[in-house]
Amino acid sequence: MSRRARVWLFAVPALGVGALLVWSFTGLPSFGHYRGPYGNAINAQAVPQRHTTNAVAAVNFDYRGFDTIGEEFILFAAVVGVTVLLRLERDEHEESPRDRAERHASIEVADAVALACIGLVAPVLVLGVYVVTHGHLTPGGGFQGGVILAGGPLLVYLAGRYITLRQLRPKGVLDLGEGAGAGGFVLIGFVGLVAGAAFLENVFPLGSTGSVFSAGTLPVINLSVGLEVGAGLLLVMWEFLEQALVVRA
Repeated sequence: MSRRARVWLFAVPALGVGALLVWSFTGLPSFGHYRGPYGNAINAQAVPQRHTTNAVAAVNFDYRGFDTIGEEFILFAAVVGVTVLLRLERDEHEESPRDRAERHASIEVADAVALACIGLVAPVLVLGVYVVTHGHLTPGGGFQGGVILAGGPLLVYLAGRYITLRQLRPKGVLDLGEGAGAGGFVLIGFVGLVAGAAFLENVFPLGSTGSVFSAGTLPVINLSVGLEVGAGLLLVMWEFLEQALVVRA
């Protein structure tokens, strides 16, 4: 197929999709004028039914929790794919991971950068834990908090402490954490079946609205998702950093 034919093969469908996208924008309501009935129903029912003040968390982890399991396992599959491909490629090199880490540790990092990065590790981790544990009360949750938690070890790497980073998060622990987080979400769903209800039915005590220990299964699912997302992103970061050292060799 010629280059001109390929361009036309792309351009015609792209123009059609672009026209449909522009058409869809013209039908959007004015800013601040929400017309959907489902959001109004969730806002009215989430607090009395689930004792959560975060309607988004109620939707993601309760009302349509089964869909969220699929979204989580998309990330899980992506992490597994990256891990398998890069580890197989690195096995072809003779240099050990320890030697690569020591060679990388010799790279100079400005003292101001190192100090700033190390000083931010603890605040970032605390923020990540807060976002995960309060995901059913305030904006945030396991996905957002997991991303923040993954930023803590990344700051250690940016400070030029790659050997320390390898000691803080061995691959075995991260592999276990990612699997446990993804599997924990599913196990919570089976609790509903064991209790004689539906899969992912919110069967835990709902507690008092506004309390950390409220909303039934929502905070537990947030913890599982935070563990899976945090460990998964750290695994991806780990694999790409190791791969970068191989390429530099």
